[in-house]
Amino acid sequence: MNVFVDDFVVGKDINLTVAVKDNIDVKGFVTKAGSEALVNNNVANENAPIVDDILNSGCKLVGKLNMHELAFGMTGVNTYFGTPTNYHYPSFITGGSSSGCAVAVAEKLVDFSIGTDTGGSIRVPAACCGVFGLKPTFGRINRKGIVPADSTLDCVGPLASSATKLIDAMKIIDTSFKSIDVPESICLGQIKVNADKDITSLVNNEINQNYITLTDVDLPSLEDAFKDALILMNAEMWASFGSLLETGKLGDDVAQRLLAAKNTSIEALKKAEKTKNKFTEEVDQALQNVDALVLPTLASFPLSREDALAGKSDLTISSLTRPFNLSGHPAITIPVHNDLGKPVAIQLVGAKGQDELICAIAKKISDSSNINIPILEKNNV
Repeated sequence: MNVFVDDFVVGKDINLTVAVKDNIDVKGFVTKAGSEALVNNNVANENAPIVDDILNSGCKLVGKLNMHELAFGMTGVNTYFGTPTNYHYPSFITGGSSSGCAVAVAEKLVDFSIGTDTGGSIRVPAACCGVFGLKPTFGRINRKGIVPADSTLDCVGPLASSATKLIDAMKIIDTSFKSIDVPESICLGQIKVNADKDITSLVNNEINQNYITLTDVDLPSLEDAFKDALILMNAEMWASFGSLLETGKLGDDVAQRLLAAKNTSIEALKKAEKTKNKFTEEVDQALQNVDALVLPTLASFPLSREDALAGKSDLTISSLTRPFNLSGHPAITIPVHNDLGKPVAIQLVGAKGQDELICAIAKKISDSSNINIPILEKNNV
């Protein structure tokens, strides 16, 4: 299955089981971040704070999970550790970079997993694999002990098979997170986006509930936010990992992206910062009169596994997720049951610090719509 990089033996008397992405430090284990170039690094001397929070809560850490190399890709393909198979949709990619995190949850190998999200790296694989995933408000969860160490976009957060389990996970990794009651009526701002008509139809059907009022919202800088978030990420990934090119041990896709990132200009970075400020204001303004924003998580259906293994990639898979890394707003993805045999998901975006509210809304939508983890293709794992 190529899901676990390291798995730990645990006793039979266990509470919730958890596994973490392999770019998160676990004491006594090498943080490989899915890369052959890092396998001979020293073992971590201490746990990342989020790992201590998990262990102190009584949960059992059962392993470290495979990922797209260096968290720098969206397909989940990993030529060194192997590529996980999408449990519910085996002919499609798992998405990345938290590929193993999504598969472990979909296959019910763990109660929840912890991934990281720089441009959709929790939400995209969660959507591809038919599970729930949350990118918390930027800075809400401590990133110490996570590779790369420095990022202005990355967030650490949970993936789970239900909104309830996702909420339970947040309570464990963030003691300030409290369950809240959802208002009887909810107002959602529906963002105008370019998306596949079947995806749009399925998302619209799920949010067509008598307790939901919809109002149209336009974010004029959405496309620029996607492009400029990529520019910022590229520059930061080059600063963190550019030196690894000398090892000759990077996968071709990551090596080529790093080489391209090397040439990010100062002018492009300045423009990206301006877009960040402008887009953040647009999102803040759009949220003033609604409880949350709503849009699809994926604008189109994912690449086939076959195409991805043949070397194809599609960074536009993050076109509707990456902008909210730039702005720093919390965002959650909800799987949508359908008869297409393809992954479809709803994304909710909340005001900063309102992670509890979007989780509660996600639970209400999933409960009222009876959204379950779908098994719509023949499972050939």
